[in-house]
Amino acid sequence: MLTSLLGVLLMIVGFGVLIFVHELGHFIAAKWAGIRTEAFAVGMGPVVASWRMGIGAVVGSTERKVVARTGKRAAELTDEELIRHGIGETEYSLRWLPIGGFVKMLGQEDANPNAVSDDPRSYNMRPIGKRMVVVSAGVIMNVILAIALFMTAFMVGVRFEAPVIGYVPPTTPAGLTMPANAASLGITEPGLRPGDRVRAIDGDPARTFADLQIATAMARPGRSITVEVDRRGIPEPVRFELLPVVGAETGLLSIGVTPGRSNRLYEQGFDEIRGYLVDAGIGGVGPGLRLVEADGFPIETFDELGPVVDASNGTPVRTVWRSDEEADQPVTVVENLRVEPAYEELWYPGPQGPTPDEGLLGLSPRVRIQQVLPGSPNEDVLRAGDVILRAGGIDFPRRSQFKNVVQTQPGVDLPLVVARDGVRRDVTVEVNRSGAIGVMLAHDETPATAEPLADVLGGPSSDGELIPTAIAGLDLLGGTRIDAVGGQAIASWPELRAALRTQTEAALNAGTGVTLPLAVTHPTPGTPAGTVPLTLTADQVASLHALGWRSGLDGAFFQPVHTTLSAGGNPITAIQMGFGETHKMIVMTYLTIDRLFRGSVGVKQLRGPVGIIDLGAKILPRGFMWFIFFLGMISVNLAVLNFLPIPIVDGGLFLFLIYEKVKGQPPSLRFQNAATIVGLCLIGTVFIVTFYNDIMRLL
Repeated sequence: MLTSLLGVLLMIVGFGVLIFVHELGHFIAAKWAGIRTEAFAVGMGPVVASWRMGIGAVVGSTERKVVARTGKRAAELTDEELIRHGIGETEYSLRWLPIGGFVKMLGQEDANPNAVSDDPRSYNMRPIGKRMVVVSAGVIMNVILAIALFMTAFMVGVRFEAPVIGYVPPTTPAGLTMPANAASLGITEPGLRPGDRVRAIDGDPARTFADLQIATAMARPGRSITVEVDRRGIPEPVRFELLPVVGAETGLLSIGVTPGRSNRLYEQGFDEIRGYLVDAGIGGVGPGLRLVEADGFPIETFDELGPVVDASNGTPVRTVWRSDEEADQPVTVVENLRVEPAYEELWYPGPQGPTPDEGLLGLSPRVRIQQVLPGSPNEDVLRAGDVILRAGGIDFPRRSQFKNVVQTQPGVDLPLVVARDGVRRDVTVEVNRSGAIGVMLAHDETPATAEPLADVLGGPSSDGELIPTAIAGLDLLGGTRIDAVGGQAIASWPELRAALRTQTEAALNAGTGVTLPLAVTHPTPGTPAGTVPLTLTADQVASLHALGWRSGLDGAFFQPVHTTLSAGGNPITAIQMGFGETHKMIVMTYLTIDRLFRGSVGVKQLRGPVGIIDLGAKILPRGFMWFIFFLGMISVNLAVLNFLPIPIVDGGLFLFLIYEKVKGQPPSLRFQNAATIVGLCLIGTVFIVTFYNDIMRLL
């Protein structure tokens, strides 16, 4: 809580500094241009303290002392009167709200074009060239500040997520696309792979994972991007032509990948994964520890754990976890990681396209509540171990069905039926605005089935043709309990898989199909237990025996692989990197505006001051240099947005000056007033929209 509050306060101050520097640019340029500047304020709102030459420092404004000495307000005094009384023309003030500042120049008010003066030192009486310098000086200062901030960050070094691929959902462009050079490299399967390192995007080097995210988000709608990756075991770069699509969660164009995962567990949010670690047999592992060894094999990234687990043949894997060597009290923990059987991916036509569930031969486990997350609105409603019997009108929903029911009903009270300690219970859960109920899900190991699948798709890229599963025609209902396979009794889903493999081993060796008696208990009261014939083809038998092993660990439990962008202490390199990053951010800001009009970036993605401060506060735990880098990004954005050709911002004023230079006279006051009203309405609308977005994100 204290860290979060400190982050908010630091971000408020940082945001204020950016605006202060912007106004300082206007102030310095105005003094250079000979414009009378009546006030320079740090912050907004009532004056806390101020200083004026000839008056000195006072609490509150110097205005009262000026009036007491001269009988006039400072703005009413001529230059000669100011000199005669020994009073400076500018009041320098510190104000209550640390959100920027302002400069008050004679003859210029952004929101009042009528505030002109015939004084030779007024803004409107100065040469157009000098006024152009004054108008653009704030933007120039923001760009200079951004360069300086980026240089500072790169001199020390900034940690970013490395351009390494993590999880690749099979239904995304990244999972479905064949490499363009697959034939020459001998690649036969589509998609990016976990561990692939992105080397270039559209010919530009990829230094961070953010480079990939930005390039896809800013891609022109309907146009592919070229991504080159280095893949272990492949001698040449693998090249993909990927067509980004709008991501369901972000609303931005995406190819659907997550960053590669390191061997270090997260520290923040550790309580949310503790239950999974206990179930995986490694409950003694603490936050921030690194997985350094598995069954004697060194582990540097999460992806390297998979092959070790798969080779274990179901026996627990000995894992070694360590803290950093520089820790005050280095810790080493040795735990045996529980290994689980892997199941088939059962693809079916879901509401959003091909959707996967896990199971065997068309049967899926029921859904179990693994953990109720701290702070969940349903802490007093659901319990770990609850099994979902009914949701959204679906009896015994599969995992994907249950998630879809919850996600499509945000902000409602959802009735559920659960089994708790063997007793059927009716409960009502609260679904939050994001379509979540604050729980983590798992499979129920009891060998009872969720709603069976009589037909499945051939995979995520299927043409829609449905393929009958092995249980098609058996008329099994959701909730059916499997008691035995071929006379071999079972008590769990792992035992069901083991029994199926044991009972089909002879058929596998012979390369034939087989029919097995399946002892079942029906869920309908009064229906006696019985036996049904389960017929497997030779291909189904082979697929069953091809299933491997996995752990209960998820890549999402581990921190991303990081890389550090640094100038290595070389100031020349830091300057080059600072200029390069500033140029990239300027181009990216203009691209964002372009994509906003094209529709590939939604209005919901925009953030206002509240959202920027909230985001900055969350960034602070990543390190102070990341905070400096973030301020550089915001400074560039302020520069670009302030110089857009919109009335009342610097770009609009500059446009009026160009008109005056070409025509020999400024636009009419009537036009300027109308343009100002339009500009105020536009900026007011943007403020309301971004403020609404910011508040909705915080709720």
